[in-house]
Amino acid sequence: MTTTADPVETPSEAAARAVRLGDEHGVLATEEVTAFIAEQLGKVDVDGRSVCIVVPDGTRTCPLPMLMKAVHTALHGRASRMTTLIALGTHQPMSEEALAAHLGYEAGALEETYPGMRVVNHEWWDESTFADLGTIPASRLAELSEGRLTMDVPVLLNRAVVEHDIALVVGPVLPHEVVGISGGNKYFFPGVAGQDIIDVSHWIGALITSAEIIGTTAITPVRALINEGASLVPAEKLAFCVVGEAGSLDLHSISFGDTIASWASAAEVCAATHVHYLDEQVQRVISVIPEMYDDIWTGAKGFYKLEPVVADGGEVILYAPHITEISTSHPEILEIGYHCRDYFVKQWDRFKHIHWGTLAHSTHLRGAGTYDADTGEERLRVRVTLATRIPEEQCRRANLGYVDLDSIDVAAEAEGGTFVVPNAGEVLFRLR
Repeated sequence: MTTTADPVETPSEAAARAVRLGDEHGVLATEEVTAFIAEQLGKVDVDGRSVCIVVPDGTRTCPLPMLMKAVHTALHGRASRMTTLIALGTHQPMSEEALAAHLGYEAGALEETYPGMRVVNHEWWDESTFADLGTIPASRLAELSEGRLTMDVPVLLNRAVVEHDIALVVGPVLPHEVVGISGGNKYFFPGVAGQDIIDVSHWIGALITSAEIIGTTAITPVRALINEGASLVPAEKLAFCVVGEAGSLDLHSISFGDTIASWASAAEVCAATHVHYLDEQVQRVISVIPEMYDDIWTGAKGFYKLEPVVADGGEVILYAPHITEISTSHPEILEIGYHCRDYFVKQWDRFKHIHWGTLAHSTHLRGAGTYDADTGEERLRVRVTLATRIPEEQCRRANLGYVDLDSIDVAAEAEGGTFVVPNAGEVLFRLR
């Protein structure tokens, strides 16, 4: 399944090039993290150069205000200008109020907390905001994807990254259904990228399947593609990659270096802290979706992280009283519904016009299964049921199960033997 963007260097060798504070044991004090950021940026040639700081949106847990204040303090007065770019991927843009809470300033008073810095959403819907970095040729994509896809891939990236001298990624590293472990160059692709490379990278991940790729520290074919795209970015690429303590805003570690080395360093810690092992499969799961996921498109992470431990014929219930929509940004998911990979692969002419990122999301949430093109029968390994404010008719239309939200007593379910996972979506569960 694995390949490398640079066959000379393994992830472990890349990790050795980064500087890391902390590990999987214990958590760091704020003063330690702040001092580490100041020390590392103090060694970077920043004076008179512009810096684009690429950060996650609100669907990732991270003590971002603390990190941003330390980064801003270390850069202010040295950098010629600073832009903070929110890596939305294709998520909903964040409002001024949400941005203020996310980054740690009073709404409407950015300059008072972060003088000289502007903050912008990645406007993935606006073609004029992209710069064309070139093309990954079909022959190279065939190599990177291990023969899964052969096509030219245009590489478009938010202009803000290209128009600054330094691109500094600041954000968490977590198990991820498409790339293996998130972070690093993933903040560029798909974080602030154009649709083509998003679609291709996600569909490669779907062809491999989420259950196989999620949580691996290796350079997966998707990571290899992302690194290839990042090699075309003209800015100097640096990153603070952090690993948080599950369920809190404390940090286990923070790694600094180029975007490949810092990611590899943090991925080692993430694999030790965010992958939990069970001794046997479970039949029924209630995955309690936190409010940072405001629709099923993002809240589906509560399924991705549980699929590997659910028995054949088992059920995952996504419990989310706050969710009222399948997707706020991608209504086309209702046109196709949720299906296994082979449902699309074996009817490709029927579905190839749909954004491949949408097809990939569909397969990730529906999980493993088979499809018989002759009979039209789809067999799915596990059941996915929504306990949300989404109407039953819409759930059924999307090929998902429905249960009345008010019929579920989470505490009683846990006492009765159901595997209940609070704050689902960031910790991956696997079998020993």
